[in-house]
Amino acid sequence: MSVTASVPAKVNVQLAVGGARPDGFHDLANVFLAVGLHDEVTATAADRLRLTCEGPDAHRVPLDRSNLAARAAELLAARHGLAPDVHLHIVKDIPVAGGMAGGSADAAGALLACDALWGTATPQDELLAMCAELGSDVPFSLVGGAALGRGRGELLTPLEVSGTFHWVFAAADGGLSTPAVYREFDRLNPSGVPEPEPSPALLAALRDGDAAALAASLANDLQPAALSLRPSLAATLEAGTAAGALTGIVSGSGPTCAFLTPDAGTAEKVATALRESGTCRTARTTTSPVPGATLVG
Repeated sequence: MSVTASVPAKVNVQLAVGGARPDGFHDLANVFLAVGLHDEVTATAADRLRLTCEGPDAHRVPLDRSNLAARAAELLAARHGLAPDVHLHIVKDIPVAGGMAGGSADAAGALLACDALWGTATPQDELLAMCAELGSDVPFSLVGGAALGRGRGELLTPLEVSGTFHWVFAAADGGLSTPAVYREFDRLNPSGVPEPEPSPALLAALRDGDAAALAASLANDLQPAALSLRPSLAATLEAGTAAGALTGIVSGSGPTCAFLTPDAGTAEKVATALRESGTCRTARTTTSPVPGATLVG
Protein backbone atom coordinates (compact mmCIF):
# COMPACT_ATOMS: atom_id res chain seq x y z
CA MET A 1 0.00 0.00 0.00
CA SER A 2 1.16 3.54 -0.79
CA VAL A 3 -0.14 6.98 0.11
CA THR A 4 0.87 10.17 -1.73
CA ALA A 5 0.67 13.74 -0.46
CA SER A 6 1.03 16.83 -2.64
CA VAL A 7 2.45 19.87 -0.88
CA PRO A 8 3.02 23.43 -2.14
CA ALA A 9 5.90 25.86 -2.20
CA LYS A 10 5.57 29.21 -0.46
CA VAL A 11 6.44 32.81 -1.13
CA ASN A 12 6.94 35.38 1.62
CA VAL A 13 5.13 38.52 0.54
CA GLN A 14 6.41 40.13 3.73
CA LEU A 15 9.32 38.90 5.80
CA ALA A 16 9.95 41.30 8.68
CA VAL A 17 12.89 40.12 10.78
CA GLY A 18 13.62 41.08 14.37
CA GLY A 19 16.89 40.80 16.25
CA ALA A 20 18.53 37.49 17.14
CA ARG A 21 16.97 35.74 20.16
CA PRO A 22 18.92 33.89 22.86
CA ASP A 23 18.03 30.59 21.13
CA GLY A 24 19.64 31.84 17.90
CA PHE A 25 16.37 32.29 16.03
CA HIS A 26 14.83 35.63 15.04
CA ASP A 27 11.32 36.84 15.80
CA LEU A 28 9.40 37.29 12.54
CA ALA A 29 6.32 38.80 11.04
CA ASN A 30 6.15 36.46 8.09
CA VAL A 31 3.26 36.71 5.61
CA PHE A 32 3.10 33.44 3.67
CA LEU A 33 1.28 32.62 0.45
CA ALA A 34 1.19 29.02 -0.79
CA VAL A 35 1.90 28.88 -4.53
CA GLY A 36 1.15 26.29 -7.17
CA LEU A 37 4.53 24.58 -7.41
CA HIS A 38 4.30 21.21 -5.66
CA ASP A 39 6.43 18.35 -4.42
CA GLU A 40 4.86 14.92 -3.98
CA VAL A 41 5.80 12.59 -1.14
CA THR A 42 4.77 8.93 -1.42
CA ALA A 43 4.89 6.72 1.69
CA THR A 44 5.06 2.94 1.18
CA ALA A 45 5.37 0.25 3.85
CA ALA A 46 8.95 -1.03 4.07
CA ASP A 47 11.25 -3.02 6.35
CA ARG A 48 13.23 0.11 7.31
CA LEU A 49 13.23 3.87 6.77
CA ARG A 50 14.66 4.84 3.41
CA LEU A 51 14.38 7.82 1.04
CA THR A 52 14.53 8.18 -2.72
CA CYS A 53 14.09 11.30 -4.80
CA GLU A 54 13.60 12.33 -8.43
CA GLY A 55 13.08 15.58 -10.29
CA PRO A 56 15.08 18.78 -10.88
CA ASP A 57 18.11 19.03 -8.56
CA ALA A 58 17.22 15.68 -6.94
CA HIS A 59 20.94 14.98 -6.62
CA ARG A 60 21.14 17.85 -4.11
CA VAL A 61 18.52 16.35 -1.77
CA PRO A 62 20.02 14.43 1.18
CA LEU A 63 18.73 10.87 1.40
CA ASP A 64 19.76 10.23 5.00
CA ARG A 65 18.26 11.15 8.36
CA SER A 66 19.27 14.80 7.90
CA ASN A 67 16.34 15.07 5.45
CA LEU A 68 13.36 16.74 7.13
CA ALA A 69 10.97 14.21 5.58
CA ALA A 70 12.86 11.36 7.26
CA ARG A 71 12.82 13.22 10.56
CA ALA A 72 9.08 13.79 10.16
CA ALA A 73 8.47 10.05 9.72
CA GLU A 74 10.61 9.27 12.76
CA LEU A 75 8.84 11.89 14.87
CA LEU A 76 5.35 10.66 13.94
CA ALA A 77 6.33 7.02 14.50
CA ALA A 78 7.81 7.81 17.92
CA ARG A 79 4.65 9.73 18.89
CA HIS A 80 2.59 6.60 18.26
CA GLY A 81 5.05 3.96 19.48
CA LEU A 82 5.75 2.62 16.00
CA ALA A 83 8.91 1.77 14.08
CA PRO A 84 9.49 4.26 11.22
CA ASP A 85 9.54 1.48 8.63
CA VAL A 86 8.60 3.39 5.50
CA HIS A 87 9.96 4.15 2.05
CA LEU A 88 9.53 7.85 1.29
CA HIS A 89 9.78 8.76 -2.39
CA ILE A 90 9.97 12.50 -3.10
CA VAL A 91 9.19 13.91 -6.52
CA LYS A 92 10.71 17.40 -6.53
CA ASP A 93 9.27 20.33 -8.41
CA ILE A 94 9.99 23.03 -5.79
CA PRO A 95 13.50 24.51 -6.22
CA VAL A 96 16.04 22.95 -3.84
CA ALA A 97 17.55 25.43 -1.34
CA GLY A 98 15.67 28.16 -3.21
CA GLY A 99 13.92 30.00 -0.37
CA MET A 100 10.54 28.43 -1.20
CA ALA A 101 10.38 25.93 1.71
CA GLY A 102 10.88 22.80 -0.39
CA GLY A 103 12.40 20.83 2.48
CA SER A 104 9.67 22.01 4.84
CA ALA A 105 7.05 21.02 2.26
CA ASP A 106 8.51 17.52 2.08
CA ALA A 107 8.37 17.22 5.88
CA ALA A 108 4.71 18.23 5.95
CA GLY A 109 3.96 15.85 3.09
CA ALA A 110 5.73 12.99 4.88
CA LEU A 111 3.75 13.61 8.07
CA LEU A 112 0.45 13.59 6.21
CA ALA A 113 1.28 10.57 4.05
CA CYS A 114 2.70 8.48 6.92
CA ASP A 115 -0.25 9.36 9.16
CA ALA A 116 -2.60 8.01 6.48
CA LEU A 117 -0.43 4.96 5.71
CA TRP A 118 -0.13 3.97 9.37
CA GLY A 119 -3.76 4.81 10.21
CA THR A 120 -2.66 6.88 13.20
CA ALA A 121 -5.35 9.57 12.68
CA THR A 122 -3.29 12.27 14.40
CA PRO A 123 -5.35 15.38 15.24
CA GLN A 124 -4.48 18.51 13.25
CA ASP A 125 -3.23 20.41 16.30
CA GLU A 126 -0.80 17.57 17.11
CA LEU A 127 0.42 17.48 13.50
CA LEU A 128 1.00 21.25 13.65
CA ALA A 129 2.95 20.88 16.90
CA MET A 130 5.17 18.25 15.25
CA CYS A 131 5.58 20.52 12.23
CA ALA A 132 6.80 23.33 14.51
CA GLU A 133 9.25 20.93 16.15
CA LEU A 134 10.66 20.06 12.72
CA GLY A 135 11.14 23.61 11.43
CA SER A 136 9.83 27.16 11.29
CA ASP A 137 8.20 26.86 7.82
CA VAL A 138 6.78 23.34 8.18
CA PRO A 139 3.47 24.33 9.84
CA PHE A 140 2.59 26.62 6.93
CA SER A 141 3.43 23.89 4.43
CA LEU A 142 0.77 21.76 6.12
CA VAL A 143 -2.00 24.38 6.15
CA GLY A 144 -1.24 26.42 2.99
CA GLY A 145 -3.46 29.24 1.77
CA ALA A 146 -2.33 32.52 3.31
CA ALA A 147 -1.16 33.10 6.87
CA LEU A 148 0.78 35.40 9.16
CA GLY A 149 3.58 33.60 10.96
CA ARG A 150 4.81 35.04 14.26
CA GLY A 151 7.46 33.77 16.67
CA ARG A 152 10.07 32.20 14.38
CA GLY A 153 7.29 31.79 11.78
CA GLU A 154 5.58 28.74 13.28
CA LEU A 155 2.72 30.54 15.09
CA LEU A 156 0.13 30.91 12.33
CA THR A 157 -2.92 33.11 11.89
CA PRO A 158 -4.93 32.48 8.68
CA LEU A 159 -5.35 35.52 6.43
CA GLU A 160 -8.20 36.47 4.14
CA VAL A 161 -7.32 36.65 0.43
CA SER A 162 -9.51 37.62 -2.50
CA GLY A 163 -8.90 36.48 -6.05
CA THR A 164 -5.77 35.01 -7.59
CA PHE A 165 -2.26 36.44 -7.76
CA HIS A 166 -0.02 35.63 -10.75
CA TRP A 167 3.67 34.95 -10.13
CA VAL A 168 6.89 34.15 -11.92
CA PHE A 169 9.67 32.40 -10.01
CA ALA A 170 13.21 32.64 -11.35
CA ALA A 171 15.45 29.85 -10.04
CA ALA A 172 19.14 30.58 -9.65
CA ASP A 173 22.04 28.19 -10.14
CA GLY A 174 22.91 26.69 -6.77
CA GLY A 175 21.30 27.49 -3.44
CA LEU A 176 21.73 29.79 -0.48
CA SER A 177 22.05 28.55 3.09
CA THR A 178 19.29 30.02 5.25
CA PRO A 179 21.54 30.17 8.37
CA ALA A 180 24.22 31.95 6.31
CA VAL A 181 21.68 34.54 5.12
CA TYR A 182 20.55 35.19 8.70
CA ARG A 183 24.18 35.54 9.80
CA GLU A 184 24.70 38.10 7.04
CA PHE A 185 21.50 39.89 8.13
CA ASP A 186 22.95 40.17 11.66
CA ARG A 187 26.26 41.42 10.27
CA LEU A 188 24.51 44.09 8.20
CA ASN A 189 22.41 45.24 11.18
CA PRO A 190 24.91 45.54 14.06
CA SER A 191 22.90 48.18 15.90
CA GLY A 192 19.70 46.11 15.98
CA VAL A 193 16.36 46.23 14.17
CA PRO A 194 12.79 47.16 15.15
CA GLU A 195 10.27 44.62 16.38
CA PRO A 196 8.76 42.92 13.31
CA GLU A 197 5.16 43.85 12.49
CA PRO A 198 2.92 42.98 9.54
CA SER A 199 2.15 45.77 7.11
CA PRO A 200 -1.51 46.91 7.29
CA ALA A 201 -1.32 47.99 3.63
CA LEU A 202 -0.10 44.55 2.58
CA LEU A 203 -2.79 42.74 4.56
CA ALA A 204 -5.42 45.02 2.99
CA ALA A 205 -4.05 44.31 -0.50
CA LEU A 206 -4.37 40.56 0.09
CA ARG A 207 -7.90 41.01 1.43
CA ASP A 208 -8.89 43.12 -1.57
CA GLY A 209 -7.12 40.97 -4.18
CA ASP A 210 -5.29 44.08 -5.39
CA ALA A 211 -2.10 43.02 -7.19
CA ALA A 212 -0.81 46.55 -7.69
CA ALA A 213 -1.26 47.41 -4.02
CA LEU A 214 0.36 44.11 -3.00
CA ALA A 215 3.31 44.84 -5.29
CA ALA A 216 3.77 48.23 -3.62
CA SER A 217 3.84 46.54 -0.20
CA LEU A 218 6.10 43.51 -0.81
CA ALA A 219 9.03 43.54 1.60
CA ASN A 220 11.79 41.13 2.59
CA ASP A 221 14.22 42.15 5.32
CA LEU A 222 16.53 39.29 4.27
CA GLN A 223 16.88 40.59 0.71
CA PRO A 224 19.91 42.85 1.38
CA ALA A 225 21.69 39.90 3.02
CA ALA A 226 20.84 37.57 0.12
CA LEU A 227 22.07 40.19 -2.39
CA SER A 228 25.24 40.67 -0.36
CA LEU A 229 25.99 36.95 -0.58
CA ARG A 230 24.77 36.61 -4.18
CA PRO A 231 25.12 40.00 -5.96
CA SER A 232 24.08 38.46 -9.29
CA LEU A 233 20.47 38.33 -8.03
CA ALA A 234 20.23 42.08 -8.65
CA ALA A 235 20.43 41.44 -12.40
CA THR A 236 17.64 38.86 -12.15
CA LEU A 237 15.41 41.32 -10.29
CA GLU A 238 16.13 44.02 -12.86
CA ALA A 239 15.40 41.71 -15.81
CA GLY A 240 12.04 40.65 -14.44
CA THR A 241 10.80 44.13 -13.67
CA ALA A 242 12.06 45.42 -17.03
CA ALA A 243 9.98 42.70 -18.74
CA GLY A 244 6.74 43.93 -17.18
CA ALA A 245 6.46 42.53 -13.65
CA LEU A 246 4.81 44.83 -11.12
CA THR A 247 7.77 44.18 -8.84
CA GLY A 248 10.35 41.57 -7.94
CA ILE A 249 11.61 40.31 -4.61
CA VAL A 250 13.99 37.67 -3.31
CA SER A 251 11.85 34.80 -2.01
CA GLY A 252 12.62 34.17 1.66
CA SER A 253 16.33 33.57 2.14
CA GLY A 254 16.77 33.15 -1.63
CA PRO A 255 18.18 32.68 -4.13
CA THR A 256 14.88 32.24 -6.01
CA CYS A 257 13.42 35.58 -7.12
CA ALA A 258 9.64 36.10 -7.16
CA PHE A 259 7.89 38.47 -9.55
CA LEU A 260 4.29 39.58 -9.10
CA THR A 261 2.46 40.30 -12.36
CA PRO A 262 -0.98 41.74 -13.11
CA ASP A 263 -2.27 38.74 -15.09
CA ALA A 264 -1.40 35.36 -16.58
CA GLY A 265 -0.39 36.78 -19.96
CA THR A 266 2.13 39.15 -18.44
CA ALA A 267 3.47 36.32 -16.28
CA GLU A 268 4.23 34.25 -19.39
CA LYS A 269 5.91 37.23 -21.05
CA VAL A 270 8.07 37.89 -17.98
CA ALA A 271 9.03 34.21 -17.66
CA THR A 272 10.11 34.09 -21.30
CA ALA A 273 12.18 37.26 -20.91
CA LEU A 274 13.84 35.91 -17.78
CA ARG A 275 14.72 32.61 -19.45
CA GLU A 276 16.27 34.53 -22.35
CA SER A 277 18.09 37.03 -20.10
CA GLY A 278 20.79 34.63 -18.94
CA THR A 279 20.32 35.87 -15.36
CA CYS A 280 18.65 32.70 -14.01
CA ARG A 281 18.58 28.94 -14.58
CA THR A 282 14.87 28.78 -15.35
CA ALA A 283 11.64 30.71 -14.78
CA ARG A 284 8.22 29.28 -13.91
CA THR A 285 4.74 30.78 -13.81
CA THR A 286 2.14 29.91 -11.21
CA THR A 287 -0.60 31.36 -9.01
CA SER A 288 -1.50 31.80 -5.36
CA PRO A 289 -3.00 31.06 -2.96
CA VAL A 290 -3.38 27.26 -3.07
CA PRO A 291 -4.22 24.69 -0.37
CA GLY A 292 -1.60 23.13 1.87
CA ALA A 293 -0.55 19.48 2.05
CA THR A 294 -3.23 17.28 0.49
CA LEU A 295 -3.58 13.53 0.04
CA VAL A 296 -3.79 12.70 -3.65
CA GLY A 297 -3.51 8.92 -3.70
